[in-house]
Amino acid sequence: MGEVACDLQARPEHKIEVVVHVDETLEEQRRNDLVETLNGMEGIHSAEFCPLRFHLMLVQYDSNNINSRDVLSRVKAQNVHAELIGPV
Repeated sequence: MGEVACDLQARPEHKIEVVVHVDETLEEQRRNDLVETLNGMEGIHSAEFCPLRFHLMLVQYDSNNINSRDVLSRVKAQNVHAELIGPV
């Protein structure tokens, strides 16, 4: 008794993936720093640059916590000029 089979307060994750176009050319260390910073932010599940297309980032996030404009704002907050291309 007293055990909860399902927490009704918990919200299921809604994973969305967007493509972010980085306008400038970033060196490898700067790209790694950006990815590490984004991956550590609440609501973002993963961020990575596309292999051989270092101007494109794939960012997967939980739409219950943030939206695509928030993702873009977080990228720009790292002093990177970028724009959303759209969902994958």
